[in-house]
Amino acid sequence: MTSRIFGFLAAGVALVSLTGPAATAELSMQSVNEASYSGGALPEGQSPITTRIQILLDRNGSSPGVIDGYSGGNVRDALTGFEEMSGFTVDGKMDEEIWNALEGKDRPAMMDYTIQASDLERLKESNPEDYKEMAEEEWLGFTSASEALAEKFHMDEDFLKAVNLDSRFQEGDTIVVADPGANKGASVARIVADKGRSRILAYDDRDRIVLSYPTTIGSDDTPSPSGTVEVNAVAIEPTYTFDPKNIPESDIEETFAIPAGPNGPVGLVWIDLSKPTYGLHGTPYPAEIGKTASHGCVRLTNWDALELAEAVEQGTTVEFKD
Repeated sequence: MTSRIFGFLAAGVALVSLTGPAATAELSMQSVNEASYSGGALPEGQSPITTRIQILLDRNGSSPGVIDGYSGGNVRDALTGFEEMSGFTVDGKMDEEIWNALEGKDRPAMMDYTIQASDLERLKESNPEDYKEMAEEEWLGFTSASEALAEKFHMDEDFLKAVNLDSRFQEGDTIVVADPGANKGASVARIVADKGRSRILAYDDRDRIVLSYPTTIGSDDTPSPSGTVEVNAVAIEPTYTFDPKNIPESDIEETFAIPAGPNGPVGLVWIDLSKPTYGLHGTPYPAEIGKTASHGCVRLTNWDALELAEAVEQGTTVEFKD
């Protein structure tokens, strides 16, 4: 499907290493699956219990963004989202009430997965960074099997590699991955894009929060819309129309189309809004969600954007809140 897409930020932010002295315990499928919350704050650094809680929050509709085993802002915000969904006192802190309410603890948080041929389709050696060079490509795909598999299982790529040190990520290899569960199958009547919290909250027709996602919304130079707009349409694997009017810092003067792909400017999804040039969309940089600014639009991880796209319909309202 083709659509005209506008507004995004492709900033490069270095990822923190997922190995070394910051890790608080050896991470493995066994240590994560056996981890149990015993009270108090989550450990600093990387830990099996934080990994398991991230996966459980994802299964329960309050996304922590990339699963990487680290406690931090996105985990705190996901805990807050789950508290809101559950009607608990909201403080963003892990406690026994949350642990007992998280569904899905009866099945492993991490699992074995055998890499299929379909996981390796449409991989590329590289993607250009220059917009004009992007326009000459046919597809802006993943550049490695590990990148594709990390997205499939909602994981940080370095984290996936860290728990599969001996894997070459080839067809037939069995690797350890997170099990975030299937899409929630929610029906969304309205959305609140909360810029102050860097969070999307999706409500059903009984005004209950059913989905909560980390997001990046607007910037001081190119702010997001204010007030309430509506969903016009949804495009999966959209093309992106580069318009220099929407990227003021670029020295490019002409307008041209950039092909689709998970590493394209708007990722795998464009949810078009009734305010021209604005939308909710995916990103080629999932680890940056909630940590950088965008050109007025609302960015989510590709997997959260795909789930939200399935839950909305034409006319769903989107309220922008400062």
